[in-house]
Amino acid sequence: MTAEDLYDFRFLSDAQLDSARALAGRGVEIDQRIVTYYVGTRADGPLGVAYFDSHRVRTLKEVVMVVVTPTGAVRQIEILRFAEPPEYKATEPWLAQFDGRGLSPDLSLKGAVANLTGATLTSNAVVACVRRVLALHALIHPLAVATP
Repeated sequence: MTAEDLYDFRFLSDAQLDSARALAGRGVEIDQRIVTYYVGTRADGPLGVAYFDSHRVRTLKEVVMVVVTPTGAVRQIEILRFAEPPEYKATEPWLAQFDGRGLSPDLSLKGAVANLTGATLTSNAVVACVRRVLALHALIHPLAVATP
Protein backbone atom coordinates (compact mmCIF):
# COMPACT_ATOMS: atom_id res chain seq x y z
CA MET A 1 0.00 0.00 0.00
CA THR A 2 1.39 3.38 -0.95
CA ALA A 3 0.73 6.77 0.63
CA GLU A 4 -1.56 7.56 -2.32
CA ASP A 5 -3.79 4.64 -1.31
CA LEU A 6 -4.45 6.21 2.09
CA TYR A 7 -6.34 9.29 0.97
CA ASP A 8 -8.80 10.28 -1.68
CA PHE A 9 -11.11 13.14 -2.51
CA ARG A 10 -14.45 13.81 -4.14
CA PHE A 11 -15.76 16.80 -6.05
CA LEU A 12 -19.30 17.83 -5.16
CA SER A 13 -21.80 19.05 -7.72
CA ASP A 14 -24.28 21.81 -6.88
CA ALA A 15 -26.94 19.16 -6.20
CA GLN A 16 -24.61 17.18 -3.93
CA LEU A 17 -23.66 20.35 -2.06
CA ASP A 18 -27.35 21.08 -1.52
CA SER A 19 -27.91 17.50 -0.33
CA ALA A 20 -25.00 17.73 2.11
CA ARG A 21 -26.38 20.99 3.53
CA ALA A 22 -29.81 19.41 3.98
CA LEU A 23 -28.30 16.36 5.71
CA ALA A 24 -26.14 18.49 8.02
CA GLY A 25 -29.10 20.57 9.09
CA ARG A 26 -29.98 24.17 9.64
CA GLY A 27 -27.15 26.47 10.63
CA VAL A 28 -24.35 24.15 9.49
CA GLU A 29 -22.32 25.75 6.74
CA ILE A 30 -20.91 23.59 3.96
CA ASP A 31 -19.06 25.55 1.31
CA GLN A 32 -16.26 23.25 0.20
CA ARG A 33 -16.74 21.47 -3.10
CA ILE A 34 -13.73 19.21 -2.59
CA VAL A 35 -13.96 16.65 0.21
CA THR A 36 -10.64 15.08 1.19
CA TYR A 37 -10.60 12.02 3.42
CA TYR A 38 -8.17 9.42 4.70
CA VAL A 39 -9.14 5.76 4.91
CA GLY A 40 -7.65 3.54 7.60
CA THR A 41 -7.55 -0.15 6.69
CA ARG A 42 -6.19 -3.45 7.87
CA ALA A 43 -6.06 -6.84 6.20
CA ASP A 44 -9.68 -7.68 6.99
CA GLY A 45 -11.16 -4.37 5.82
CA PRO A 46 -11.60 -0.66 6.58
CA LEU A 47 -11.20 0.68 10.12
CA GLY A 48 -12.69 4.07 9.40
CA VAL A 49 -12.31 7.39 7.65
CA ALA A 50 -10.60 10.53 8.96
CA TYR A 51 -11.66 14.03 7.96
CA PHE A 52 -9.98 17.31 8.84
CA ASP A 53 -12.30 20.27 9.29
CA SER A 54 -11.06 23.85 9.60
CA HIS A 55 -13.56 26.43 10.83
CA ARG A 56 -13.88 29.63 12.81
CA VAL A 57 -14.88 29.45 16.47
CA ARG A 58 -15.29 33.10 17.36
CA THR A 59 -12.70 35.12 15.46
CA LEU A 60 -9.93 32.52 15.12
CA LYS A 61 -9.56 29.10 13.52
CA GLU A 62 -9.88 25.61 14.91
CA VAL A 63 -8.84 22.42 13.10
CA VAL A 64 -10.59 19.23 14.14
CA MET A 65 -9.99 15.64 13.05
CA VAL A 66 -13.14 13.51 13.06
CA VAL A 67 -12.76 9.76 12.57
CA VAL A 68 -15.89 7.99 11.34
CA THR A 69 -16.47 4.23 11.68
CA PRO A 70 -17.52 2.03 8.75
CA THR A 71 -21.08 2.21 10.12
CA GLY A 72 -21.11 6.03 9.96
CA ALA A 73 -20.70 6.81 13.67
CA VAL A 74 -18.05 8.99 15.29
CA ARG A 75 -15.09 6.93 16.47
CA GLN A 76 -12.91 9.77 17.74
CA ILE A 77 -12.49 13.53 17.69
CA GLU A 78 -9.19 15.35 18.15
CA ILE A 79 -8.63 19.10 18.31
CA LEU A 80 -5.48 19.65 16.27
CA ARG A 81 -5.33 23.44 16.34
CA PHE A 82 -7.16 25.88 18.56
CA ALA A 83 -6.23 29.56 18.24
CA GLU A 84 -8.80 30.96 20.68
CA PRO A 85 -7.87 31.35 24.37
CA PRO A 86 -7.06 27.92 25.87
CA GLU A 87 -9.81 28.12 28.51
CA TYR A 88 -12.37 27.86 25.68
CA LYS A 89 -10.89 24.71 24.14
CA ALA A 90 -13.06 21.58 24.20
CA THR A 91 -11.82 18.99 26.68
CA GLU A 92 -11.30 15.31 25.91
CA PRO A 93 -14.13 14.21 28.23
CA TRP A 94 -16.51 16.64 26.52
CA LEU A 95 -15.43 15.40 23.07
CA ALA A 96 -15.92 11.78 24.17
CA GLN A 97 -19.70 12.30 24.29
CA PHE A 98 -19.68 12.19 20.47
CA ASP A 99 -18.14 8.69 20.37
CA GLY A 100 -20.53 6.21 18.78
CA ARG A 101 -23.00 8.88 17.66
CA GLY A 102 -24.27 9.05 14.11
CA LEU A 103 -25.98 11.86 12.26
CA SER A 104 -29.41 12.40 13.80
CA PRO A 105 -31.59 15.28 15.00
CA ASP A 106 -30.44 14.42 18.54
CA LEU A 107 -26.85 15.37 17.62
CA SER A 108 -27.23 18.94 18.86
CA LEU A 109 -26.85 21.13 21.92
CA LYS A 110 -30.63 21.01 22.27
CA GLY A 111 -30.51 17.24 22.07
CA ALA A 112 -28.04 14.70 23.43
CA VAL A 113 -24.92 16.90 23.42
CA ALA A 114 -24.17 18.73 26.66
CA ASN A 115 -23.01 22.33 26.29
CA LEU A 116 -19.41 23.10 27.25
CA THR A 117 -19.86 25.46 30.21
CA GLY A 118 -18.31 28.84 29.53
CA ALA A 119 -17.52 27.99 25.92
CA THR A 120 -20.79 28.00 24.00
CA LEU A 121 -19.14 29.19 20.78
CA THR A 122 -16.72 26.25 20.94
CA SER A 123 -19.62 23.86 21.60
CA ASN A 124 -21.54 25.20 18.62
CA ALA A 125 -18.46 25.04 16.37
CA VAL A 126 -17.65 21.43 17.26
CA VAL A 127 -21.26 20.25 16.90
CA ALA A 128 -21.49 21.94 13.49
CA CYS A 129 -18.15 20.37 12.50
CA VAL A 130 -19.29 16.87 13.45
CA ARG A 131 -22.65 17.31 11.69
CA ARG A 132 -20.84 18.62 8.56
CA VAL A 133 -18.39 15.70 8.53
CA LEU A 134 -21.10 13.07 9.08
CA ALA A 135 -23.28 14.60 6.35
CA LEU A 136 -20.41 14.62 3.87
CA HIS A 137 -19.46 11.08 4.86
CA ALA A 138 -23.03 9.87 4.29
CA LEU A 139 -23.19 11.62 0.95
CA ILE A 140 -19.91 10.45 -0.59
CA HIS A 141 -19.82 6.89 0.81
CA PRO A 142 -16.01 6.71 0.86
CA LEU A 143 -15.84 3.10 2.04
CA ALA A 144 -18.01 1.84 -0.80
CA VAL A 145 -14.95 2.03 -3.05
CA ALA A 146 -12.19 1.54 -0.46
CA THR A 147 -10.12 -1.60 -0.70
CA PRO A 148 -7.53 -2.77 1.84
